[in-house]
Amino acid sequence: MNAGPAPSVAVLAGGVGAARFLRGLLRVCRPADVTAIVNVGDDFTLHGLNISPDLDTVTYTLSEQINPETGWGRAGETWRVLTELGRLGGQDWFRLGDLDLALHLYRTQRRSEGATLSQVTGEIAARFGLELRLLPVSDDPIQTRLTPAEPADAPEIDFQDYFVAQRHGVAVRAVRFAGIEAAEPAPGVLDALGTADIVVVAPSNPFVSIGPVVDVPGVREVLVQRRDSVVAVSPIVGGASIKGPAGAMMRELGHDPSAVGIARLYAGFAGTLVIDNADRDLAAAVSDAGMAPVVTDTIMSSLDRAAALAATALDAVSGP
Repeated sequence: MNAGPAPSVAVLAGGVGAARFLRGLLRVCRPADVTAIVNVGDDFTLHGLNISPDLDTVTYTLSEQINPETGWGRAGETWRVLTELGRLGGQDWFRLGDLDLALHLYRTQRRSEGATLSQVTGEIAARFGLELRLLPVSDDPIQTRLTPAEPADAPEIDFQDYFVAQRHGVAVRAVRFAGIEAAEPAPGVLDALGTADIVVVAPSNPFVSIGPVVDVPGVREVLVQRRDSVVAVSPIVGGASIKGPAGAMMRELGHDPSAVGIARLYAGFAGTLVIDNADRDLAAAVSDAGMAPVVTDTIMSSLDRAAALAATALDAVSGP
């Protein structure tokens, strides 16, 4: 990073990719200077429990408690409750381990007592020893719903049905965020986006991770006003997503599954796009799409590489 005072940073975040980026970012920034604003579009209720998958993935990753084999859930997890639930004939398609269940029980308890999602998120973050500020983008319910491409009259399905139950193996033709028009940014979200020195759009699915964040009323407007200090990291490398359905979803929804396609989606609210070395030949096209390209290694295969990527992203908009 450039010499000088450490910048304050706000990060728009989805799940696994964003969590890994944040882990690297905390290597190069003071945690107190970082605010993560996290997608809640895939939150849902199961077994009567309030589940926030992206918030939990970020929490587990940054507290070094993520399952390293799956990228989600807790390390050292046990499965006695799920196993017994399946034996009894209950719904066991969404794999909630015993430690994971405890967190959902706590969140549900606190919500039933009147606490907001952002209040509970702060409590959980503190108990996991996190020093950054972790915020849901909204305390209001937002539901990501997808319309399968076939048959022509296919009804919408919930995100978790698409992503987990059907293992994102179903082509989609539309994505909708139910409830987002009436949603308000959670306390602190617009302030963080407006006052941070740099805003980073983490490498997350542009439709189902970043979309439900940017489309919350007021968020896009703040980003547009400060576009030159907003930097995004492309989640697409060599025409495919590193993890998850982003590449396939871009193609299915009529977008170019490439760093150029990402630039066309983000150019209205972000001025710089960090792309991988494998996409170096696309730099000119990214520029033509309206974003300044920065070429580097974006594959976060280690903490050191994640930290180097974070440093490059910050340097790209930090000025001389």
